[in-house]
Amino acid sequence: MPVLTHAIDGDVATIVLDNPPQNRFAPEFTQELSDIVDAITRSPARAVVLRAEGPDFSYGGDFRPWVDADRTSLRADFDQALAVINRFEQLPVPVVAAVQGLCFGGGFEFALRADIILAAESARFGHPEQSLGIVTLLGGIHRVAERAGRARAYEWALTSEQVPASVMAEAGVINRVVPDDALRTEAEVLARKIAEGPTRAHVVHKALLRAWATGGIPAADQQLFDLAVPLFETQDVKDGLVSAAKALQEGRPRPVLPFKGR
Repeated sequence: MPVLTHAIDGDVATIVLDNPPQNRFAPEFTQELSDIVDAITRSPARAVVLRAEGPDFSYGGDFRPWVDADRTSLRADFDQALAVINRFEQLPVPVVAAVQGLCFGGGFEFALRADIILAAESARFGHPEQSLGIVTLLGGIHRVAERAGRARAYEWALTSEQVPASVMAEAGVINRVVPDDALRTEAEVLARKIAEGPTRAHVVHKALLRAWATGGIPAADQQLFDLAVPLFETQDVKDGLVSAAKALQEGRPRPVLPFKGR
């Protein structure tokens, strides 16, 4: 049985961690995620939902094969996993993660690759790696630091504590907390709302945030107009500008347009 499944329903793709109860990443996870990223990239999807079956989002990687693995094979496996999960992070559409229960280790690092994280009231997050004597192998600690600051990121990595969703929201690691029974619905509603927007502009904002994350404001400014000016050639912008200009001239509210993502 696959660890990951996916489906595309119109403009929204859904990726499901489906290896309950712990939703651990079996060895096939990397290839499955790579295939899913390829499929979504080729599809008409304009937003993605990442969610999990069972009571918990994910406990992370299955570390049992590491016990007898040599350093060379470990490095190769980790390199491949990081490359694929970074490809997921760079999908050219917004990604909404819906997290319930325990979101630990690699599961937490997977969720951090989403652009927006909604968490159920029951959700708890953390890095268990220190209990194994290792570190966050998929870039978790520095992605938490990007969102919440170095002090909190290091403390959570040092302690492996299970941090409640409310604390993660307060720290800016996740976007908001919702009732458990509303999690899936709210994530899907949000993704469909995003998918109705100007997809090309959403992609540019995502790219600018990535540039800022790697090089700060100067790096984002450097790329700004190379990314933004081509938007004026898209049909969405042409329709939007004409519609807004007409509404302004006629003294009426700007209408909400059905953007096509083109």
